[in-house]
Amino acid sequence: MRFSRKTIISVFFVIVAAIFISTIELPYYVYKPGRADSLETMVVVEDGYESEGSMHLLTVTAMKATPLQYIVGKVKPFYEITPIEAVRIEDETDEEYKQRQLYMMEESQNASTIVAYEAADADIEIIYNGAYVVNTVKNMPADDLLEPGDVIKLVDHIELETSNDLVEYVAQKEKGDVITIKFERDNKEFTEDIEIVNFPNDEEQFGVGIQLTSNVEVHVDPKVEFSSGQIGGPSAGLMFALKIYDQLVEEDLTKGKKIAGTGQIDYEGNVLPIGGADKKVVAADREGSDVFFVPYEQGREGSNYEEALQAAEKIKTNMDIVPVDTFEEALLYLENIE
Repeated sequence: MRFSRKTIISVFFVIVAAIFISTIELPYYVYKPGRADSLETMVVVEDGYESEGSMHLLTVTAMKATPLQYIVGKVKPFYEITPIEAVRIEDETDEEYKQRQLYMMEESQNASTIVAYEAADADIEIIYNGAYVVNTVKNMPADDLLEPGDVIKLVDHIELETSNDLVEYVAQKEKGDVITIKFERDNKEFTEDIEIVNFPNDEEQFGVGIQLTSNVEVHVDPKVEFSSGQIGGPSAGLMFALKIYDQLVEEDLTKGKKIAGTGQIDYEGNVLPIGGADKKVVAADREGSDVFFVPYEQGREGSNYEEALQAAEKIKTNMDIVPVDTFEEALLYLENIE
């Protein structure tokens, strides 16, 4: 069979168009429901108690948008299109972004361990070593002075325990103020003055331009091991803490049920908001979960809880959507569940 020149040209352009819409990356991310991963082998306390039920962390699948994925993301339920500048720090590479997510996961594991072991009155030693620099924001004052890996120990001669100490201190300052930080790099100490300025393209937000995590050493007995692989971000904190606690105490918190949830946890046990609550409801429902914990955010309008409720109604799930502001609230719910 012979094809005309016009047919060949048409087929060629169809192939090129197909390659373009399926491979060319646009400056957007597409987010969609991910998985409900079991914590049974992901978080293991040495000689810990076993449970009849199970606990699950929830993920959101994120991918760089191609034209085809962008179109699909606009029409499919529980898909979300987000500009890349809303996700990435300016000029942040793929590897730097991935590393930042893993740093947040590590801090989440430390915080959940502290909360769970203290709640269970188990043996724990905590050594606070200041704030760890994950990255700096381009064209901000810290960009030329600090590097990833630096450990900030003092700010204006005030000793730091966690990254939140520095964040809260800077929040009390005003634009144009100068703070003095003392930090370690390669086992050497340095001191720098840094001015507080507005962030690029955001006149309402100010700071020095540092992405931080806490530099905390946690020693526990019995030991706990995490195997979260390449899962990043802080949103598994609440479920990590519940899973650790469930292995430290004899009582079975699960009561034979599938317990899922999301929420960042801080060192005081507060449950903080996360992204993609609606998508995580879908993932939990697909797993057949009985309970879904979600940040309540003190009941504010547009909270993670409201987002989760709306998603639950859309998919007509039978899960109990449980709002919590603290680890203690989640623990109390499970202790009283039938």
